[in-house]
Amino acid sequence: MQAYQARWKAVEEVQAEERRSASIELRWMQLNAAYGIAKGLGLLQPDPSEMEVFKRWAKLKEKLTDLPPRA
Repeated sequence: MQAYQARWKAVEEVQAEERRSASIELRWMQLNAAYGIAKGLGLLQPDPSEMEVFKRWAKLKEKLTDLPPRA
């Protein structure tokens, strides 16, 4: 049993090192792949609060662009 647990501990350590050393590009591709799978399976549900965040950012951007330019 101890040998079995030791092997899985070694596997976990290798996987943890692979995650730490993965590039941002690889992580982004993996995230996009997971998102695509979830979308394809119909697992994504719209979040009404997300739209509120977009509206707030739009208002902030609008106010910022309405300001006179700095001299």
